[in-house]
Amino acid sequence: MTSALFHPCVVIPVYDHEHAIGAVLAEVLTHDIRCVLVDDGSRASCAQVLDALAAAAPRQVTLLRHAVNRGKGAAVLTGFAHAASAGHTHVLQIDADGQHRVADLPLFLQLAVRHPDAVIIGTPVYDASVPTGRLLARYLTHVWVWINTLSLDIRDSMCGFRVYPVAPVLALAQRLQLGQHMNFDTEILVRLHWDGIAMLNQPTRVSYPCDGVSHFRLWHDNALITRMHTTLFFGMLRRLPVLLWRRWRRS
Repeated sequence: MTSALFHPCVVIPVYDHEHAIGAVLAEVLTHDIRCVLVDDGSRASCAQVLDALAAAAPRQVTLLRHAVNRGKGAAVLTGFAHAASAGHTHVLQIDADGQHRVADLPLFLQLAVRHPDAVIIGTPVYDASVPTGRLLARYLTHVWVWINTLSLDIRDSMCGFRVYPVAPVLALAQRLQLGQHMNFDTEILVRLHWDGIAMLNQPTRVSYPCDGVSHFRLWHDNALITRMHTTLFFGMLRRLPVLLWRRWRRS
Protein backbone atom coordinates (compact mmCIF):
# COMPACT_ATOMS: atom_id res chain seq x y z
CA MET A 1 0.00 0.00 0.00
CA THR A 2 3.11 2.18 -0.06
CA SER A 3 4.28 4.03 -3.16
CA ALA A 4 5.95 7.29 -4.09
CA LEU A 5 2.51 8.95 -4.11
CA PHE A 6 1.16 7.19 -1.02
CA HIS A 7 3.56 6.57 1.83
CA PRO A 8 1.60 6.70 5.11
CA CYS A 9 2.56 6.48 8.75
CA VAL A 10 0.54 6.38 11.95
CA VAL A 11 0.76 9.20 14.50
CA ILE A 12 -0.43 8.56 18.06
CA PRO A 13 -0.43 11.43 20.56
CA VAL A 14 0.08 10.03 24.07
CA TYR A 15 -0.52 11.66 27.43
CA ASP A 16 -0.56 9.33 30.45
CA HIS A 17 -2.12 6.34 28.70
CA GLU A 18 0.46 3.78 29.82
CA HIS A 19 -2.18 1.12 30.47
CA ALA A 20 -3.66 1.24 26.96
CA ILE A 21 -0.92 2.32 24.55
CA GLY A 22 0.87 -1.04 24.50
CA ALA A 23 -2.16 -2.89 23.17
CA VAL A 24 -2.99 -0.11 20.72
CA LEU A 25 0.55 -0.02 19.34
CA ALA A 26 0.82 -3.81 19.11
CA GLU A 27 -2.32 -3.95 16.97
CA VAL A 28 -1.19 -1.02 14.80
CA LEU A 29 2.13 -2.74 14.08
CA THR A 30 0.38 -5.89 12.82
CA HIS A 31 -0.57 -3.78 9.79
CA ASP A 32 3.09 -3.34 8.76
CA ILE A 33 3.17 0.44 8.97
CA ARG A 34 5.56 2.83 10.67
CA CYS A 35 4.28 4.50 13.81
CA VAL A 36 5.21 7.80 15.45
CA LEU A 37 4.44 8.05 19.16
CA VAL A 38 4.37 11.61 20.49
CA ASP A 39 4.77 11.72 24.25
CA ASP A 40 3.03 14.95 25.21
CA GLY A 41 4.74 15.50 28.56
CA SER A 42 3.48 12.31 30.20
CA ARG A 43 4.29 11.37 33.79
CA ALA A 44 7.37 9.21 34.42
CA SER A 45 5.47 5.90 34.53
CA CYS A 46 4.00 6.47 31.06
CA ALA A 47 7.30 7.79 29.69
CA GLN A 48 9.00 4.58 30.80
CA VAL A 49 6.38 2.47 29.03
CA LEU A 50 6.84 4.49 25.83
CA ASP A 51 10.62 4.17 26.03
CA ALA A 52 10.27 0.39 26.31
CA LEU A 53 7.80 0.17 23.42
CA ALA A 54 10.05 2.22 21.14
CA ALA A 55 13.14 0.23 22.13
CA ALA A 56 11.35 -3.05 21.39
CA ALA A 57 10.56 -2.08 17.78
CA PRO A 58 13.15 0.51 16.68
CA ARG A 59 12.62 -0.13 12.96
CA GLN A 60 8.87 0.44 13.18
CA VAL A 61 8.42 2.96 15.99
CA THR A 62 9.71 6.51 16.41
CA LEU A 63 9.25 8.18 19.79
CA LEU A 64 9.09 11.97 19.96
CA ARG A 65 8.75 13.82 23.24
CA HIS A 66 7.43 17.15 24.52
CA ALA A 67 9.16 18.21 27.74
CA VAL A 68 5.85 19.51 29.08
CA ASN A 69 2.23 18.84 28.19
CA ARG A 70 1.29 21.08 25.25
CA GLY A 71 -2.04 19.57 24.20
CA LYS A 72 -3.31 17.01 21.73
CA GLY A 73 -3.22 19.35 18.76
CA ALA A 74 0.38 20.32 19.43
CA ALA A 75 1.35 16.65 19.73
CA VAL A 76 -0.36 15.73 16.44
CA LEU A 77 1.37 18.59 14.63
CA THR A 78 4.74 17.48 16.02
CA GLY A 79 3.98 14.10 14.50
CA PHE A 80 3.11 15.73 11.19
CA ALA A 81 6.39 17.62 11.06
CA HIS A 82 8.31 14.41 11.62
CA ALA A 83 6.22 12.53 9.06
CA ALA A 84 6.98 15.16 6.43
CA SER A 85 10.71 15.11 7.18
CA ALA A 86 10.69 11.31 6.86
CA GLY A 87 9.04 11.47 3.43
CA HIS A 88 5.54 10.33 4.42
CA THR A 89 2.70 11.63 2.28
CA HIS A 90 -0.16 10.76 4.64
CA VAL A 91 -0.73 10.54 8.37
CA LEU A 92 -3.22 8.22 9.99
CA GLN A 93 -4.10 9.69 13.39
CA ILE A 94 -5.47 7.43 16.09
CA ASP A 95 -5.93 7.93 19.84
CA ALA A 96 -3.82 6.19 22.49
CA ASP A 97 -6.61 5.24 24.89
CA GLY A 98 -7.94 2.20 23.04
CA GLN A 99 -11.32 3.64 22.08
CA HIS A 100 -10.77 3.17 18.34
CA ARG A 101 -11.07 -0.11 16.46
CA VAL A 102 -7.55 -0.54 15.12
CA ALA A 103 -8.76 -3.42 12.96
CA ASP A 104 -10.43 -0.78 10.76
CA LEU A 105 -7.07 0.80 9.93
CA PRO A 106 -6.88 -0.94 6.50
CA LEU A 107 -10.33 0.44 5.59
CA PHE A 108 -9.10 3.99 6.22
CA LEU A 109 -5.90 3.46 4.27
CA GLN A 110 -7.64 1.77 1.34
CA LEU A 111 -10.04 4.71 1.05
CA ALA A 112 -7.09 7.11 1.25
CA VAL A 113 -5.31 5.24 -1.55
CA ARG A 114 -8.34 5.73 -3.78
CA HIS A 115 -8.73 9.38 -2.74
CA PRO A 116 -5.22 10.62 -1.83
CA ASP A 117 -6.19 14.29 -1.81
CA ALA A 118 -9.04 13.81 0.67
CA VAL A 119 -9.24 13.62 4.44
CA ILE A 120 -10.71 10.31 5.61
CA ILE A 121 -12.76 10.99 8.75
CA GLY A 122 -13.86 8.37 11.25
CA THR A 123 -17.62 8.40 11.83
CA PRO A 124 -18.22 6.73 15.21
CA VAL A 125 -20.56 3.81 15.64
CA TYR A 126 -20.88 3.77 19.43
CA ASP A 127 -21.40 0.88 21.80
CA ALA A 128 -23.21 1.07 25.15
CA SER A 129 -20.15 2.52 26.93
CA VAL A 130 -20.65 6.07 25.62
CA PRO A 131 -22.17 8.50 28.17
CA THR A 132 -25.39 10.17 27.01
CA GLY A 133 -24.04 13.59 27.94
CA ARG A 134 -21.09 13.13 25.62
CA LEU A 135 -23.39 12.26 22.73
CA LEU A 136 -25.40 15.44 23.27
CA ALA A 137 -22.27 17.59 23.45
CA ARG A 138 -20.94 16.01 20.27
CA TYR A 139 -24.19 16.67 18.47
CA LEU A 140 -24.02 20.36 19.35
CA THR A 141 -20.53 20.51 17.88
CA HIS A 142 -21.74 18.70 14.76
CA VAL A 143 -24.44 21.33 14.26
CA TRP A 144 -21.90 24.14 14.52
CA VAL A 145 -19.62 22.39 12.03
CA TRP A 146 -22.48 21.96 9.57
CA ILE A 147 -23.25 25.67 9.94
CA ASN A 148 -19.62 26.74 9.60
CA THR A 149 -19.07 24.65 6.46
CA LEU A 150 -22.60 25.14 5.03
CA SER A 151 -22.59 21.41 4.38
CA LEU A 152 -22.99 17.95 5.89
CA ASP A 153 -19.65 16.83 4.45
CA ILE A 154 -18.15 16.33 7.92
CA ARG A 155 -20.33 13.83 9.74
CA ASP A 156 -18.28 13.83 12.95
CA SER A 157 -15.51 16.35 13.59
CA MET A 158 -14.44 15.02 16.99
CA CYS A 159 -13.37 11.46 16.21
CA GLY A 160 -9.58 11.22 16.43
CA PHE A 161 -9.36 8.34 13.94
CA ARG A 162 -8.64 9.81 10.49
CA VAL A 163 -6.20 10.01 7.58
CA TYR A 164 -4.78 13.32 6.34
CA PRO A 165 -2.69 14.19 3.31
CA VAL A 166 0.38 15.79 4.88
CA ALA A 167 1.00 18.70 2.49
CA PRO A 168 -2.27 20.67 2.98
CA VAL A 169 -2.09 20.23 6.75
CA LEU A 170 1.42 21.66 6.93
CA ALA A 171 0.47 24.48 4.57
CA LEU A 172 -2.48 25.34 6.83
CA ALA A 173 -0.36 25.16 9.99
CA GLN A 174 2.18 27.54 8.45
CA ARG A 175 -0.55 30.09 7.66
CA LEU A 176 -2.16 30.24 11.09
CA GLN A 177 -2.07 28.99 14.65
CA LEU A 178 -4.34 25.96 14.96
CA GLY A 179 -5.92 24.88 18.23
CA GLN A 180 -3.39 23.10 20.41
CA HIS A 181 -5.78 21.18 22.66
CA MET A 182 -9.14 19.40 22.31
CA ASN A 183 -10.24 22.09 19.84
CA PHE A 184 -7.73 20.83 17.26
CA ASP A 185 -9.66 17.93 15.73
CA THR A 186 -12.69 20.04 14.84
CA GLU A 187 -10.91 23.22 13.80
CA ILE A 188 -8.52 21.55 11.38
CA LEU A 189 -11.34 19.80 9.53
CA VAL A 190 -13.38 22.97 9.12
CA ARG A 191 -10.39 24.95 7.90
CA LEU A 192 -9.28 22.21 5.48
CA HIS A 193 -12.86 22.09 4.18
CA TRP A 194 -12.71 25.85 3.62
CA ASP A 195 -9.47 25.26 1.68
CA GLY A 196 -11.38 22.96 -0.67
CA ILE A 197 -10.02 19.64 0.65
CA ALA A 198 -12.51 16.80 0.13
CA MET A 199 -13.91 15.04 3.21
CA LEU A 200 -14.84 11.36 3.14
CA ASN A 201 -16.53 9.65 6.09
CA GLN A 202 -15.61 6.13 7.18
CA PRO A 203 -17.84 4.43 9.80
CA THR A 204 -15.90 2.81 12.64
CA ARG A 205 -16.85 1.33 15.98
CA VAL A 206 -15.88 3.39 19.02
CA SER A 207 -15.97 2.48 22.71
CA TYR A 208 -15.02 4.65 25.64
CA PRO A 209 -11.44 4.47 26.97
CA CYS A 210 -10.35 1.00 28.03
CA ASP A 211 -7.96 2.53 30.60
CA GLY A 212 -10.62 4.82 32.07
CA VAL A 213 -8.50 7.93 31.45
CA SER A 214 -10.00 11.02 29.89
CA HIS A 215 -8.10 14.30 29.57
CA PHE A 216 -11.14 16.39 28.68
CA ARG A 217 -11.18 19.35 31.11
CA LEU A 218 -14.84 20.28 31.45
CA TRP A 219 -14.61 24.04 31.88
CA HIS A 220 -11.31 24.77 30.16
CA ASP A 221 -11.90 22.65 27.06
CA ASN A 222 -15.53 23.70 26.72
CA ALA A 223 -14.37 27.32 26.83
CA LEU A 224 -11.78 26.61 24.12
CA ILE A 225 -14.36 24.83 21.98
CA THR A 226 -16.90 27.64 22.40
CA ARG A 227 -14.29 30.21 21.41
CA MET A 228 -13.32 28.06 18.42
CA HIS A 229 -16.91 27.77 17.17
CA THR A 230 -17.37 31.53 17.52
CA THR A 231 -14.16 32.25 15.59
CA LEU A 232 -15.10 29.75 12.88
CA PHE A 233 -18.59 31.21 12.59
CA PHE A 234 -17.24 34.68 11.80
CA GLY A 235 -14.71 33.06 9.47
CA MET A 236 -17.59 31.36 7.69
CA LEU A 237 -19.36 34.71 7.28
CA ARG A 238 -16.28 36.17 5.57
CA ARG A 239 -16.19 33.17 3.24
CA LEU A 240 -19.95 33.05 2.69
CA PRO A 241 -19.93 33.93 -1.05
CA VAL A 242 -17.31 31.28 -1.82
CA LEU A 243 -19.04 28.63 0.27
CA LEU A 244 -22.42 29.36 -1.32
CA TRP A 245 -20.87 29.25 -4.79
CA ARG A 246 -19.24 25.91 -4.00
CA ARG A 247 -22.53 24.57 -2.67
CA TRP A 248 -24.41 25.77 -5.77
CA ARG A 249 -21.90 24.11 -8.12
CA ARG A 250 -22.33 20.80 -6.32
CA SER A 251 -26.14 20.91 -6.36
